[in-house]
Amino acid sequence: MPWLLSGLGLIILLLAGDSLVKGAVNLSLRLGIPALIVSLTIVAFGTSAPELLIAIQAVLDNAPGIAIGNVVGSNTANILLVLGIPALLAVMNTSECETKKTFNFMIAASVLFIALAFRGVFDWIAAVVLLAALAFVLFDAAREAKGHRAACAAGTAEEEEIEGVDPDLPGWRIAVFLVLGLVGLPLGANLLVENATVIAKMYDVSDTVIGLTLVAVGTSLPELATTVMAALRRQADVALGNVIGSNMFNLLAIIGIASLVGPIPVDAEFLKFDLWVMLGASILLVPFVYMRRDITRVWGVILTGLYLLYLAIVLS
Repeated sequence: MPWLLSGLGLIILLLAGDSLVKGAVNLSLRLGIPALIVSLTIVAFGTSAPELLIAIQAVLDNAPGIAIGNVVGSNTANILLVLGIPALLAVMNTSECETKKTFNFMIAASVLFIALAFRGVFDWIAAVVLLAALAFVLFDAAREAKGHRAACAAGTAEEEEIEGVDPDLPGWRIAVFLVLGLVGLPLGANLLVENATVIAKMYDVSDTVIGLTLVAVGTSLPELATTVMAALRRQADVALGNVIGSNMFNLLAIIGIASLVGPIPVDAEFLKFDLWVMLGASILLVPFVYMRRDITRVWGVILTGLYLLYLAIVLS
């Protein structure tokens, strides 16, 4: 039964990821908003729902270390695994994406998060700082979207041509796609993680291995499912925007909200290794953002290999 439910969870993830991408890109066309902006908000927030639920539950269960560990581990997995695996399936034309600004925001969010981590605890003060930074990012995204719509209306900017969209798609169907995606992603991830944990225990795998692999990778599965579908649909802006947006949301919103529920102490080991791996993985995106390189299959092998190396070091 756990194997069957794990498979069902994976199928739900893939279908929900496809639904969310389809709804998001059609919404961007309908509203005259760049697909990247939509992926940085609706898609990113929706695919980060499992991390948010786990972080809050971890604090309530007096296991705050799981909250920060899951966020840091998921952010590393988002870049190395979530961009690496789709690149093995199809080249992502990230050279066509303008993501410098949002990438800079992500790096700034990472540095801010690390600086607050060195305080030794994420408390309500850190929560206010993180949520204020999130508010600024969202305000900037809204301002940019408004400017883009005004430019399109004035004829000084062209509407984006996005593959796979239907200009005649009714609004209610777009809403259904978005709702199915936002509901299905956390449901599928939860179903898969819970039953994969049962399977791991059946084979006498330690809780440490379960946490480092199934929890971190499991909560990154919504991002992976969404990015795979976006890559196959040749929508690199949604794929890259989803990863950047999810990482910012993880750092600013998830830990920010969870810190309001209760204090989250920072383990010394995170300060020595894991936080720097997360930052290093983020910096690996520089060639794709600043040098306009595509994420080819070779890069897919490199990114995926680096993540496997990271796991090997953590488990050694």
